[in-house]
Amino acid sequence: MNMEKLLDTGLAMISAYGLKVIAALLIFFIGRWVSRRMTLLIVRLLRKKKVDETLVGFLENVFYYTLVVLVIIAAASQLGINTASLLTVVGAAGLAVGLALKDSLSNIASGVMLVLFRPFRVGDFVEAGGVAGKVVQVQIFNTVLNTADNRRVIVPNSSITGGNITNVTANPTRRVDLVIGIGYGDDIPHAKAVVADVLAASEGVLKDPAPVIAVHELADSSVNLVVRPWVRAEDYWGVYWGLTEGIKLAFDREGISIPYPQNDVHMIPVPSDAV
Repeated sequence: MNMEKLLDTGLAMISAYGLKVIAALLIFFIGRWVSRRMTLLIVRLLRKKKVDETLVGFLENVFYYTLVVLVIIAAASQLGINTASLLTVVGAAGLAVGLALKDSLSNIASGVMLVLFRPFRVGDFVEAGGVAGKVVQVQIFNTVLNTADNRRVIVPNSSITGGNITNVTANPTRRVDLVIGIGYGDDIPHAKAVVADVLAASEGVLKDPAPVIAVHELADSSVNLVVRPWVRAEDYWGVYWGLTEGIKLAFDREGISIPYPQNDVHMIPVPSDAV
């Protein structure tokens, strides 16, 4: 009889706790699905309000993980766990984990700084954290960049805020800096006029500010001209390569030399009686 009562009690406990476990699992999985749907809804609303894409990507991560934590607490409560005590334990554990993972917390703080101060936006081409690439997304811990050769690089946020940040596309215009060498025997005014004609024929070169063409240096083997036209940021490399080729072809047509480093060797005859 006692065995039957014990068995009935065990079955009752298994039934009761089994239902709680099932309910907790349902809360977790359904809650996580709802969290993702709510996060997507919030992202749509932010984009509809034309919020900056950098901030949208960051808030998407914050909203989602915050909702997931709330779902976990709700599931734990369904199991009969005292959530107040759980939060106390989690807080203490969080302090210990935070000390152990100070670099991760530094990345979170750096991510907040990137969103607040906005040294760059999604779509900008930057040089930061030792990487040059187009910004794809600013996440809680990392910033995602696509390099010029289409590699995806994940850079820790602390590496970005801890060093220099160069935003290549922040301004609408850029200056192209070229150094062109001509021979010491070439006509400098004529060479400058040829360069000016090449600049005038280039569609990407802006008229304002006016290009600069000047003698920059009397080098060992050449007279170096500095050529500095202004272009739209998106036209930079096209103009850079086009002018480099165009100036070389124009100099060839006009007979203007582009010297290269060379050494003159003088042979001094030695008298036979000195050997």
